[in-house]
Amino acid sequence: MRISRAGSQPSARGPADYFTGRVRVDMLFPATAPSRMTGGSVTFEPGARSAWHTHPVGQVLVVTAGAGWVQREGGPVEEMRPGDVVWIPPGVKHWHGAAATTGVTHIALTEQVDGQVATWMEKVSDEQYRR
Repeated sequence: MRISRAGSQPSARGPADYFTGRVRVDMLFPATAPSRMTGGSVTFEPGARSAWHTHPVGQVLVVTAGAGWVQREGGPVEEMRPGDVVWIPPGVKHWHGAAATTGVTHIALTEQVDGQVATWMEKVSDEQYRR
């Protein structure tokens, strides 16, 4: 058993290659074999969002604060609020982030495959975001 104490790892900025706007990532736990599961708390300021991306084994988002949006390629932009749990299946191209005027925080749970948790693609344009 291991207890990871809150604040034991430094916060990091979401890399500009993968995010638009101000994003803070607080790693909660890395994958520990034999598990492949990783977890992080991600906070998006209003208007901030991820780039389009996929996950090899899917992703679970547990919304803990604020209001945000999530979209799968070809689908509508959908709202997410505290208490919502969003399941994104493996290989589904999607993005997620804050609403235009309200920030959002979610816990992101993903599994590593060959050390990778995501395949990052192009950024979400302002036009795509505002739909």
